[in-house]
Amino acid sequence: MNPELFPKPDYQSFMDKWGREKALDMLKEMLIIRSFEEKAEELYSLGKVHGTMHLSIGQEASAVGASLALQDSDYLLNHHRGHGHCLAWGSDVNRMMAEFLGKESGYCRGRGGSMHIANVEANNLGANGIVGGGIPIAVGVGLSIKLRKTDQVVIVMFGDGAANEGAFHESLNMASIWQLPVIYYCENNQYAMSMAVQRAINIEHISQRACAYGIPGVTVDGNDLIAVYEVVQKAVDRARAGEGPTLVEAETYRWRGHSKSDRQAYRTREEVKAWQKKDPVRRFSRWLDLDDAELAQLTTEARKIIDEAVAFAEASPEPSVDALLEGVYA
Repeated sequence: MNPELFPKPDYQSFMDKWGREKALDMLKEMLIIRSFEEKAEELYSLGKVHGTMHLSIGQEASAVGASLALQDSDYLLNHHRGHGHCLAWGSDVNRMMAEFLGKESGYCRGRGGSMHIANVEANNLGANGIVGGGIPIAVGVGLSIKLRKTDQVVIVMFGDGAANEGAFHESLNMASIWQLPVIYYCENNQYAMSMAVQRAINIEHISQRACAYGIPGVTVDGNDLIAVYEVVQKAVDRARAGEGPTLVEAETYRWRGHSKSDRQAYRTREEVKAWQKKDPVRRFSRWLDLDDAELAQLTTEARKIIDEAVAFAEASPEPSVDALLEGVYA
C-alpha cells in the first residue's frame, strides 16, 4: 500500500461546495490564529505569560483545513503547538486568551495554560505537553467510538518528532488491527526541537510508515488549506465507513523557534525566508483574489478581536489560592 503523495486539490469543487463567503471566513480564521500567536509572543515579552509556549505561526492552513473536515460531534486530541487547532475547532477566543494568561475564566480555569487547553464540552479533549502524548489516547477514544457504535471519528495532532516515539508505532498498529476511526495527523514542520526531520527519519515521507500497518498514508501540502481539507475529508469519510485509520502527513513550517528559548542556530535565515514566501495566509488570499488593502482590512479586524480578548483576560480574576488544588487527583 504505497502512500499518496501531494494529491492535487479540486479548487473549483471546493468553491462550489463552500462558496466565497465561507472561504473568506476561513481566511479570517487563519488571521485570528496568527494574530492570537503574535499577541501571545508580545505578552510573553512583556512578562505577562510565564513558563514557555510553542507558536505555530506559518502553519495556519493546516489547522483550519483539517478542522473543516470534522463535525461538531467528532473529537480532537491536540499537541503542545496547538493554539491554532484549538481556535479552528471553534473555541471562544476570550476564554482561550484567559486560559493562556492563567485566569479563572479560562477553559481550564487557568490551570492548563498554553500547552494543555481543553474544551471537553465541545469534544476538544485537550492538548498535551508530552511529545506524542495524545497518540495512544486516540486509540482509547477510537475504541470507545467503536464500542458505542456511533459514526464519530477522532483526529489526533502531533509533530514529526512524535513519529519517532514508540507510542506512535504501537498506537497505529492497534488502531489498524481493530479498524478504529482515528485520523493520525502529523504536522511535519521540518524540525523536532532542533533536529531536522531528514536526520531523524531514513525515509522521504513520514506517511510511508503507514504501509507497515496496512493503512493508507498520504502526504499533503500543509500550507494549502484546500489540499489539507480534501485529504482529511477523505480520511474522515473512510473512518466513518468503518474502514479504519489513516496517517496524514502535512508538510509545513514554523516561522518561529521551537519555543521561546530557541536561538535557532540549526537553520539559516535564508531557509526561513524561503518558507515565508509560501505563507498560507497570503496564498489563500491570493486564491480568493484579494488585494493588499482587502487583506489588510481583514487583518485589522482579526487583531481587534484579539485585543478585545486580551482586555477580557486581563479583567478576569486570578484563580484563588484556596482552590489551586481543585481538580488534582494524583
